[in-house]
Amino acid sequence: MLNRVLIRIKILQILYAFYQSGENGLQAAENEMLFSLRKSYDLYMLFFNLIVRVTSLQERLIEKRRNRYQPTAEDISPNMKFVRNRFARQISANKMLLKYMNDQKVSWDNDEYFLDDVLGIVTKSAEYEAYMQQEEDTYEADRNLWRDIFKQYICENDELAEYLEESSLYWNDDIGIVGSYVLKSIKKFNEAEGEHQELLPMFKDQEYHLFAIQLLRKAILNAEEYREMIRKHAQNWENERIAIMDMIIAQMGIAEILTFPSIPVNVSLNEYIEIARYYSTPKSSPFINGLLDSIVGELRRNNRIIKA
Repeated sequence: MLNRVLIRIKILQILYAFYQSGENGLQAAENEMLFSLRKSYDLYMLFFNLIVRVTSLQERLIEKRRNRYQPTAEDISPNMKFVRNRFARQISANKMLLKYMNDQKVSWDNDEYFLDDVLGIVTKSAEYEAYMQQEEDTYEADRNLWRDIFKQYICENDELAEYLEESSLYWNDDIGIVGSYVLKSIKKFNEAEGEHQELLPMFKDQEYHLFAIQLLRKAILNAEEYREMIRKHAQNWENERIAIMDMIIAQMGIAEILTFPSIPVNVSLNEYIEIARYYSTPKSSPFINGLLDSIVGELRRNNRIIKA
């Protein structure tokens, strides 16, 4: 599930903390990076569990209304379509999800207000109203409801994003990327797979795990070499005036270009230009663009890189 985009962002955050805290050692930085990536995967699993918990909460509320002192006709005979949603029930029994939640000890147990808010958002949505009234009663309709809810009201909800980011510093900037993988996973769900439906693994394969480890290590261990390149090619910039975030972004860019021949140079360049645009100053993106382009030119002339 963890793609290179998210891995780069996590390493950037770890390197920034590494240099700001006085460089506490490579192993400590590596451990922190892996923990941060694990937290992103926690969120992926928690998003699936959110469907289970919200459905369960609605079922409890229906039962509570049914047992109140003077229940209405609607309280006595409620529309149970939402709580009987086949997709939600399939997730609630998912073997991979249940094992992960138990092994990693993650849950929404201390987030009742958040669950209330999410349920409120769901039940007030046009998608929910249409779903509850439609005659179609199929697994596909059940699955599509949650796909639409996630896409429209959870992945794009600023208030929910703020709550999640306050809950864990590690979830800053994760929600959009992780949410996109939840949507991709929902699309692949098949009723026939039942409780054995596979969710995405933390890393797509070993290559992505090695990418994370090696990129972090190279950026730290070869920092002086890379910073000398940066100083040499940062024309018209005094070294002291280069923002620390720009320095780290450039370090990472050089490390990636030199370490991973399977990744096209232009792909790496574009990724770090985009990171600079989002995470540094307004002038950082063109600065990183020109700087890395100049460094790549020299590396090519010296035959240190031969890839496209």
